[in-house]
Amino acid sequence: MSNTLQPSSGTTRHPQTPSLLNLAAFDTAAASDDPYQHILIDDLLTPGVAARLEADYPAIDVTGYVTMEPEKLAPIFRDLVAELKGPALTEALSRAFDRDMHGYPRMVTMRRWSQAREGYIHTDSQRKVMTMLLYLNSAWNDGPGGRLRVLYDGKNFEPYKLEVPPTNGTAFAFTRSDNSWHGHLPFTGERRVIQVTWLRDAEAMNRKTSNNGLHQKLKRLFGRRKPAEMM
Repeated sequence: MSNTLQPSSGTTRHPQTPSLLNLAAFDTAAASDDPYQHILIDDLLTPGVAARLEADYPAIDVTGYVTMEPEKLAPIFRDLVAELKGPALTEALSRAFDRDMHGYPRMVTMRRWSQAREGYIHTDSQRKVMTMLLYLNSAWNDGPGGRLRVLYDGKNFEPYKLEVPPTNGTAFAFTRSDNSWHGHLPFTGERRVIQVTWLRDAEAMNRKTSNNGLHQKLKRLFGRRKPAEMM
């Protein structure tokens, strides 16, 4: 494997702190190349971690994914971000996809609120190499809305290869390609997700970070806040 590249995350993790991620879950995770490389991990969190994360989840007041300054995160979230950006998770995903991901810079964003217009079918930007979504919802309704689907084309939500339950500890990762179609049916309300993105290079990281900051400012200026009925 190549030398690990670990971009500065603004977080420091004490080496004796118990791990928050249950990487052993990769041993029984369902991986597939159909219709593109992806893996579903049933519970990526060690016992008791989900409840702690739920209690300290950031008070995000806009829809969509946002970056969070480390000083605004509870200690457990700072530790989680450090693990998500660390080499152990990247190694597990590199093995799952038989592709060395260590050389790619990593970015962590999170969301709390969704609007009905989000979730459209897409493949992700070419700046991305791999994405992992970690869901942190203690329960979910029985309807299909808000459940990410692995899709076969850019137009249809059915048929689908896989539907991901967005419940505590469930993680879904995939490598970006021209046919990595995914999305979810409309959902409005609270939908907690942490997204880890492996980007092609430092330029892509800088551009993604800059764009994300600009989008957050525009959301606050022009009203893309959490749904009014959830306030």
